[in-house]
Parts: sequence; structure tokens; C-alpha cells
Amino acid sequence: MLNDKNVALYVTGSIAAYKSLYLTRLLVKAGARVRVVMTTAAQAFVTPMSFQVLSKNQVLTSAFDSKTPTAVDHIELADWTDYAIVAPASADIIGKLANGIADDMASLTLMATTAPILLAPAMNEHMLNQPAVQHNLNTLTTNGVHFVAPGTGFLAEGYEGKGRMAEPDTILAELQLLSRPKTVFSGKNVLVTAGGTRERIDPVRFITNDSSGKMGYAIAAELVNRGANVTLISAPTRLTVPNGTHLVPVTTTEDLADAVVHHFPKADILVMAAAVADFRPKTSVDQKIKKTADNDEMTLSLVKTTDILKTAASLKQPGQLTVGFAAETQNLITNATKKLTSKQLDLLVANDVSQPGVGFNGDTNQVTILSRDKTPVQTALVSKTAVAATVVDELARLVDTKEG
Repeated sequence: MLNDKNVALYVTGSIAAYKSLYLTRLLVKAGARVRVVMTTAAQAFVTPMSFQVLSKNQVLTSAFDSKTPTAVDHIELADWTDYAIVAPASADIIGKLANGIADDMASLTLMATTAPILLAPAMNEHMLNQPAVQHNLNTLTTNGVHFVAPGTGFLAEGYEGKGRMAEPDTILAELQLLSRPKTVFSGKNVLVTAGGTRERIDPVRFITNDSSGKMGYAIAAELVNRGANVTLISAPTRLTVPNGTHLVPVTTTEDLADAVVHHFPKADILVMAAAVADFRPKTSVDQKIKKTADNDEMTLSLVKTTDILKTAASLKQPGQLTVGFAAETQNLITNATKKLTSKQLDLLVANDVSQPGVGFNGDTNQVTILSRDKTPVQTALVSKTAVAATVVDELARLVDTKEG
């Protein structure tokens, strides 16, 4: 997606400037044409020559040392730019951009740039949390500037904290998301649930299911790739959170229900891919239940958990779409059709988990996708990534129909 794109990389004063050398390399490998602007402070950490060698372009460092007498350098670069990245973005450059200050080559050019701007803040945790810096970050967000959130780890000052510049591959991934073509999902807020919930019996035991979360995560990633703003409500999994998603971790079915109730009113679409426990222990004890010579048996009393899809149906507003999943072992279409209607769903993805290679804890799946206005769509036994693409295709059709 970055082939032949013009990317202007702004490097400001931070020890993290060394990471931007690798970012330059990644951008070039991704097919982008890269030009670098460095502030005076940045040059105290890394030399312009290093960026020139990697980018194969002259590095701009001063607004008063024009390399092209026939052009105004900062305007020429601003007009050339398809995407601008500020990495590392110091508190200084953030403050300048938020308050309209243009007093060096970097701030002058960024102020004249109409292309999308992606900032990767890097500073000490105390600076990052300073009210003025937070105010400036909020101002830039309101103004349409994009951010790659800083990470938590060992800071230059010698202690753990938040403020480390995001890794170059993360910044590249965020830029690739930013450069996605427009789709029916662009700007849509989508809520995706994933994983298997856990219901505690005691501190060391719980009731759960075989869900790995792979199907929900694949759908979240596919939606992000198509331009959606994805909030991923995830029960515990071993999976890496897809780039570009906002993660809301949960454990129990009640946790997940609370999260859905909180986030659904702000969503355009809800995709309920999580495998939630239908029952939970009536009581959960604080200490481990010990096995003794006298207790050859143990009775576990269960009660129903919240029906999250039913709750969502009661909250559903005109224009919102809901997608459910049904894992069945018999009467697939009959049971799925009943759920599609009773839960007021717009789309239902059903699978027969008794079949080899289908359903929980694997890399493949085979589903039947039901909607109210179309003959069911059945996939072959393929990867969950491929299934996710088909599900999102069907969802895109509904979005397009509703808006058309």
C-alpha cells in the first residue's frame, strides 16, 4: 500500500531518534519514497548523513539553507508529501503543532502539510502525563492528527515507565492502516467480541470452553484492514492483538456483558464472536477446594449467565447491525435460523463443531452465513482468515444495502 507513496519523516529531539533509522529502512523496503527532516535537537543524537544514506535523499535541517533556489523548500516538501510521520515526536514539536508555532524547518513544513500526519510520541513518563502535554495531544487528535501510542518499558532515565516510542514495525503497520483505500467500513465503529469466557469455581479452577479466539481476532483484523475503527472485547487468549484495534480485556461472561452494554451504544456494528459460558457456578469460593478422604464426590450448582445477544437486541437502535455466531453439533440450519430471528440479528455465522477441522481451537473453519434477505452462504473448509474475509464481505453487503 506504500508503493510509490511519498513519505516525509520528521525526526525530533529524543534518544529514540536511533529507532527512526530502522523506520527509514522499513519504509524504503515497503516501496515508499522517503525524505527526512531533522530538528537541531535530533542532530545531537543521530547524524543527517545516516538518514541520507538510508533514504537516498538530501536531509533537510534548516529553513534558511535552501537546496533548491527555484522553490521554497518547506512548501515544496509539504506539497510532495502523501503521508507525514513524526518519530520520535518530542513534547516540543507536539506543543508547536497544537498551538500553531512554526519556527524551524520541521514545524514550518508540518504546518503547511495537508496530507495525513502520524505522530509517535517519545518522552519521559512525567512529561507525557503533564497536563499541558495531554492538552496538546487532545487538541491534535481533535484536529485530525493520528497517533501511535507510546509503550511502557525501560526509559532512558533508568527506570520503568510509559513514554517509549513505539517500535518501527508498529509505526509502519499503523501507517499502512492509515493508507488503506476507502471502503464501506471506513470510519465505522465496530465492536468485536472474541475468546472464551471463564467462570471461577475457586482461585485455581474455572469453567470455560475450547475457544482460542482465533475467529474473532481474524474478523477484527479484517475489519481494521478495511478501514473500520475496531474495539476488541476479548476474553483471555494467547493471541497477539491485531494492530489498529482498541483492546478491552474481560474474563467472565458478566464482564463481557458489561463491556458490550457500555460500548454498543457508540458502535455501528456489533460482531459477537466470543464463546461465552451459558452457565456459571452459583457460588465461587475464595480458597482452593481441597480433596479429602471424605469427599469422593462434589456437586456443582450452576446458574444461567446473562444472554448478551438478547441484551444487545434490547439496546439496538435504528441503523445498527448485529452479527452473531452459533456453534452447533446437530440441526445446524434449523437452530441457526431460530437464533437469527430470536436474537434480532442481521447476520449469523453458524458452524457444526462436531466436524473435523471445524470450530474451536483450530486454524480452519467451515461456516454457513445466514441473513434475512439472502440464501445462506456456505464456505469450504478453509483458514479462519479466509472465513473472516467472507463474513466481512457479507457484512459489507448489508452495510451497503442499509446506506444505499
